[in-house]
Amino acid sequence: MTKVTVIGSSSIDLVVTASKRPNKGETILGDSFKTVPGGKGANQAVAAARLNAEVYMVGCVGKDQFGEKIVNNFISNEVFTTYVEPVTHLETGTAHITLAEGDNSIIVVKGANDNITPDYIDKALDVILKSDIVLIQQEIPEETVEYVADLCFTNGVPLLLNPAPARPISKSVIEKAAYITPNEWEASVLFNNKDIHEALKEYPNKLLVTEGKNGVRYYDGENEVLVPAYPVDAVDTTGAGDTFNGAFAVAIAEGKNIQDSIRFANRAASLSVTKFGAQGGMPTREEVEESL
Repeated sequence: MTKVTVIGSSSIDLVVTASKRPNKGETILGDSFKTVPGGKGANQAVAAARLNAEVYMVGCVGKDQFGEKIVNNFISNEVFTTYVEPVTHLETGTAHITLAEGDNSIIVVKGANDNITPDYIDKALDVILKSDIVLIQQEIPEETVEYVADLCFTNGVPLLLNPAPARPISKSVIEKAAYITPNEWEASVLFNNKDIHEALKEYPNKLLVTEGKNGVRYYDGENEVLVPAYPVDAVDTTGAGDTFNGAFAVAIAEGKNIQDSIRFANRAASLSVTKFGAQGGMPTREEVEESL
């Protein structure tokens, strides 16, 4: 079984649905409110676990009801929680999500996720170094991302960096990552508004730019390739990118080539948006393979 370690955020998503987003100073009536487990790291861990990977989560939650709910959700999804530590001095992270006008907007409060420091990473060294691939995102401290990139590169462990939320990243981290998966906005921040086609050529078979319903673009060393998405009737797009990353990591770690891994991940992501919640629609391995 493929071993995947996810280093990243865990949070509770506070989700409001409405017909539109309010303007500045405006109050509107929403349609519904739900509380569900989320966080980019947790989402990617659950996505990979549902695709039959052996998944270890490295992260922090608060010692509160939200933290307990997150840990129980990991357990129910067969994600190993050996390295998920409840901390007493910070509350569990939260994501405040508005679903309106066919898309989502999100405000993240990191909370306990700020406790995922390089020292904390050292507690999980054994499982990290034995992993087939490691996933990391940017809802945790910047210094931790840099530390993990160096750790994985030095020890020959492939690192998939999902640079979300967007912030500048050192060239050293980019060079050390095996795969980088920004969306179009994150790519513009990552490469300082550099022409995306030039950036793709600079990082062949490494830089994968996700373009939502259009698909995923990369450069294979000779040609620029767009692997199309699968059209579906979307209910909730929250977590689609995380599903893509978890699925791509599983596929590439199993030995699939990049194009087949992207196709597999696109299919998983398309299925994930047909149900409510970041994790609510994440498909099983059987569901992805049957739909392919």
